[in-house]
Amino acid sequence: MDLDRFAADAPDDDAPGDARVCVVATRPDTFERCRDGFYPAPRSYDRTRADFDYMAFYRTAPVSAVTHYARVVDRTEQARGDPGPMDEGDWAALIDPFSEERVVVVFAFDDLVPLDSPVENDLNGVRGAWYCSVDDLRRAETLSTLREAAEE
Repeated sequence: MDLDRFAADAPDDDAPGDARVCVVATRPDTFERCRDGFYPAPRSYDRTRADFDYMAFYRTAPVSAVTHYARVVDRTEQARGDPGPMDEGDWAALIDPFSEERVVVVFAFDDLVPLDSPVENDLNGVRGAWYCSVDDLRRAETLSTLREAAEE
């Protein structure tokens, strides 16, 4: 599978090295929404209140690696049934399997930036949210290396 099918149109990897990143796990449905510029999290999750400028995405399939990151440009609270970035299909695919929460925070971001070298899974994936710097993300070859540099 061509992981960088959009690489020709991808933005440059020019984020400041010391910028704070929230690393989260994404299933294929969620990652496709990330490609569309948004990622929802139940409001009760700590990451909805944490201070960070970028999100990085650990893809559970097809690669089991952190492959991309993006600059967060907005956070919007949305209640189920209210207008906002998410429709009922998004709720069913992205929230219902994991939470009964009726309010989410939807992170909006710029185009995804592919990492030059994906951070390969040598653990049990990413659980919850990890926080690191952009430089940590760029340097890490494996999740265990990234986890050592990260805070949870």
